[in-house]
This record gives sequence, C-alpha cells and structure tokens, in this order.
Amino acid sequence: MRICIIGGGLVGLGTALKLRERLPGAELTVLEKEPGFGQHQSTHNSGVLHAGLYYKPGSVKARMAVQGIRLMTEFCREHSIAHEICGKLVIAVDEPEVGRLKNLLDRGRQNGLAGLEWLGGEAIREIEPNAAGIAALRVPQEGIVDYAAVVTAMVAKGRSQGIDLKSGARVVRLIREGSGWRVVSSASEQAADFIVNCAGLHCDRVSALAGERRSTRIVPFRGEYYQLKPERSHLVRHLIYPVPDPTFPFLGVHFTRMIQGGVEAGPNAILATSREGYKKTNFNPADLWDALTFPGLWRFMRKHRSMCQDELRRSFSKRLFCNSLQKLVPAVTEADLAHGGAGVRAQAMTTGGELVQDFELIERPNALHVLNAPSPAATASLAIGQEIAGRVAAKLGLV
Repeated sequence: MRICIIGGGLVGLGTALKLRERLPGAELTVLEKEPGFGQHQSTHNSGVLHAGLYYKPGSVKARMAVQGIRLMTEFCREHSIAHEICGKLVIAVDEPEVGRLKNLLDRGRQNGLAGLEWLGGEAIREIEPNAAGIAALRVPQEGIVDYAAVVTAMVAKGRSQGIDLKSGARVVRLIREGSGWRVVSSASEQAADFIVNCAGLHCDRVSALAGERRSTRIVPFRGEYYQLKPERSHLVRHLIYPVPDPTFPFLGVHFTRMIQGGVEAGPNAILATSREGYKKTNFNPADLWDALTFPGLWRFMRKHRSMCQDELRRSFSKRLFCNSLQKLVPAVTEADLAHGGAGVRAQAMTTGGELVQDFELIERPNALHVLNAPSPAATASLAIGQEIAGRVAAKLGLV
C-alpha cells in the first residue's frame, strides 16, 4: 500500500508518524515543497500548547485539542524537547466581558479541561501583579513549546521508521491512474494508492489538483508580533489573553511567554498579500489575485469593516498596538516594545464570507484533504494525524 502525504509541516509529519503506527507495512512518502520541513505555520506561531478552552464542545477542533496537548507533551518528554505547562489567564476587563468569560468556563468544562479556576481582581494580581482585570479564568493546562524542535524530532523519527521524507518537492500535478494516483512533483514522479493533503497554506490548491471544487478558499491573515524588551519581560509571568469578542473572528492581541525566554505580544490579523508573506513588503500577485477575486473575502470585509480597519491601523501604529496591550497590562509602554516576527494563518473561508471554525477533513475513496487546520493544529498535530490514520485505514479496509 503506497500512501503519499503532501505537505511536511507538523500536521503532515504527525500524520506520517501515526500512519506508520497504524499501517506498519505501508510505503509512506512525505512531499514538502520547501528545502526544509515545517517552514511555515508550524514554526511561525506563538509556540503555545493549547488545551482546548475556546472551541465548540463536540467539535473536531475541541476533541483534537484535548487529545493533542496530551500527545504533544508526551512526544516532547520522549524526545527531550523544551516545553513548559506554565498556565494561562484569560482576563475580563469590564462587566460585559465577565459574562462571556463565564461562557468560556462552561465551554472549557464541557471540553474536559481540568483545574479551571475563577479568579477575582485580587487573585489575578497575586498571579500576575501587573495585569488589569476584574475577573479571570485560570487555565493551568496551557503551556509553551519549541515547535521547531518538534519538527526536527518528527523528521528524525520518521526517517528512522523508513518513511521517505522528500524536501524540495513541490506537487504540481495529480493524475488519476486506475484507482490511485500519479503524483508529479518538482523532484520526482511516483505512484500512490492514496493521497493525504496536508498542504496548509496551499491545501485548497492541492485539492483542486485532485479535481476538487474549491467551495472554500484559503485566505491568508498575517499576524504581527512585538516583543517586550528583556528588561521589561518581568511584567508578564504566564500567558495573558483577553476575553474573545464573539462579534470578531480572532482572539485579539495577548502576551505569550516564549520557551527560549522573553515575552511576545500580539498578534494582530490583517490580510496578507502573499500566502507566505511574513513582511508588509512581501507581495505575490497570484496569491493577492486569488484573494481579491474571491467573493467571500469582500463579504467578510463588509461584515467586519470596523475590525478590518482597526487591525490595519494597528499594523502601522505602534501606539495603537500598545493601547490594545495596555488593556491587559497597563504598565506596558511603547518604549517597552521591540518588533518581533510574524506568522500567516491559513484560514478557510466560505463564499458567504464566514470563517470555517472547525477543522475540516474531506474524505474521498482514494484521498483525504485537510482543508482547514489553523490554530490549534500545531498542538493537535499528532491527534489530527491519529484521526487521519484511522480514517485512511478504514477507507482502505485495513481496520
């Protein structure tokens, strides 16, 4: 049985490892277009281990996050990868946010999170002396990790198990051959009985190569970060998040301790002019055309006009970015902020302008396409891989 996994990020690598466990005799190949593995969402993120607080109970995302953090921390311990379960505070700064925070508490309990704790103002200050807020939810299971080291360990483990991991292999054609495929990449051609599309930022395009209609589209949102200068990193001890506003599709800027040391602040969320555009100056005409000719994007921007304008202004104004951060930690000043990195979120969007909220896996007789796997996919990558391995085995009649 020949299975080809397209995409060598954390989800593709996790899928390969779990397929090896489930189907030890299968011939497994991973094709990655970049010179190395995990070059995009897998390592351009905040490095957080998400426990599953935010996601709708019963959703694939909630289930995968809860399973995923367990599997990921086990993997980190097994391979001596730096990680820390440091805990997170989600802070309400006014009464309307307190009501939403109570809903988050209920959601977290339904998702099976352990040790959730409701805090008042004084209790917040005992844990985070510089934080604002009148109430908070403490999430002790959340943590931080070195995802680049996770990628390295997954690649090494995969190769030791006989998985053929090919970098510099951009898939350019998928040709049906009988009940299987001929996979044509920039590095080689090969036959496959089954393909698994884990192409992340390009998953919709790879699905189109396989003949799928792009009913949803990947719209890239860049998230930009600042870092607290080292002498001011003491202002934040844990992870500090705002209460999400249900009328907006993103979590809002927050503070994240980094496993290598220091504190990251962000991200915002603005339309990227390239699917791999980590700088404002990055521009890919094909990517921008793909986004601007998609009716869903225009419907999204009309629906969230105010948010889009605010995010864009904040992208170009350190003062406005700092104002948002001061709602959580008032002592932070513009002078405390140094420019950090950025990531691009591969977010699936419908033609109606709605963001696809759950992970989306589309099954075919000889293919499985992962068409939406934004955060917490890094945390959940091994759980997603386990889910995919089970589905592939069922499709192939090998359960």
